[in-house]
Amino acid sequence: MTGHTHEGHAGTTAWPLIAVIVVAVAGYLLLARGRRREPRGWSGGRVASAVIGAVLLAVALLPPVATFAEHDFRGHMLQHLLLGMLAPTALVLGAPLTLLLRSLPAAGRRRVARLLHSRPARVLADPWLALALNLGGMAALYFTPLYRLVVDGQVPHHLVHLHFVLAGYLFGWAVAGPDPAPRRPSVRTRLVVLGVAITAHAALAQLMYAGLLVDVRVPVAELRGAAEIMYYGGDIAELLLAMALLVTWRPTPRKGRRRTQATAVAS
Repeated sequence: MTGHTHEGHAGTTAWPLIAVIVVAVAGYLLLARGRRREPRGWSGGRVASAVIGAVLLAVALLPPVATFAEHDFRGHMLQHLLLGMLAPTALVLGAPLTLLLRSLPAAGRRRVARLLHSRPARVLADPWLALALNLGGMAALYFTPLYRLVVDGQVPHHLVHLHFVLAGYLFGWAVAGPDPAPRRPSVRTRLVVLGVAITAHAALAQLMYAGLLVDVRVPVAELRGAAEIMYYGGDIAELLLAMALLVTWRPTPRKGRRRTQATAVAS
């Protein structure tokens, strides 16, 4: 197996992305400050979660993590764990959509509600689709020639990073997000999806540790170390999602379920 290297220099192309993250966090904090003045307030825990998610994104994109990722497959896996699981989970728990809905005027809330009830939104809110995008991206990267294309520069690695962030956020929102979602399945169904995700994630990590089917040409020590990061780090992120799902769950009478979901979207 050959060593692991990326073309380019860590952090040199990340600063525009860091600027976007800073602007997004500043906007979130301004909206949260406005809501905290209201009688209903805004949870400090949500603010902390959103900030932590943004910090984790920045940590993943800048040295020393980005430098480690360029030269060692274990660093690459740590970077993708931050980008694809831990940071998106924290961002989801910050409930940015709910904050936006509470900050918009009535006309703006109605437009967002229509968007949430659109056909594309209903498709994206399906937790099974989110699971397929999340795990499918991992499988495609590590068990096909895609990883070598990324390392060789034929596929921009920032596109891969973007996929991991978006897929991770979509999965967190569909399974355990506090933000409203169209036609959200029952808690039982979402727990089943999360259980499948945990099992499949562990299976991918074990295959990588054993060197079976994996199409990544790095030293065995790096491959096994990366598999351990995937296995144990994934457990942490998925445990956080399970806790968030159970903590935020509130039983709703069957007759009032649709009415409650519509109210949540409009509020």
